[in-house]
Amino acid sequence: MNIFDPSDPHHNQPVLFTGAKPEEAIGAVIMMHGRGATAESILSISDELPHKGKLALAGPQAFGNSWYPNSFISPRESNEPYLSSALNFLGDIIGTLLLRGIKSEKMVLLGFSQGACLVSEYAAINARKYGGIISLSGGIIGNKIDNSSYTGNFEGTPVFIGCSDIDPHIPLNRINETEDIFENHGAKITKKIYPNMGHTINRDELKYASMIIQRLFL
Repeated sequence: MNIFDPSDPHHNQPVLFTGAKPEEAIGAVIMMHGRGATAESILSISDELPHKGKLALAGPQAFGNSWYPNSFISPRESNEPYLSSALNFLGDIIGTLLLRGIKSEKMVLLGFSQGACLVSEYAAINARKYGGIISLSGGIIGNKIDNSSYTGNFEGTPVFIGCSDIDPHIPLNRINETEDIFENHGAKITKKIYPNMGHTINRDELKYASMIIQRLFL
């Protein structure tokens, strides 16, 4: 039985896998769910993605179905210790996949809403060559952007950023700031802003996600 640690709330949370076993996979997609959702819900979109049974699809589950308690543009300290715990959890999953033989350039980080914010923040702090980064309705975390926190180089990593122009949770200026940070550190960006979409995922976004994931087979 897991013992809850209030200083590290996401520690020892489950990670669901579908697709290929990590030891046998040619690549991996880590899929981070949004607030109030589940690992099962984000993994369900894998039916729309070209994994062909050859990719390991990982769905981490947040404690209490939420990665952090407040808005992603709140002061960072207001989301602690949940935020740091979530970022460490994502890092641990990446580390485990690396140990199982999947290189970072064969890993895609995908997230929606809170999950997209975590994926964006983690990748920006830990810039390296990834298989891809897919941020669906999310951006860099914090009330202010501290550019000194983001170092390293993405070495041409393909990044897709998708969001509505009227998303009630995601200001467009933060989408643009996120784009700038990734581009300034060597990522290859595709950004799509969808008129009147709301806070959801659409099929056009899944098309771009599929294009990035397809590259893992090259």
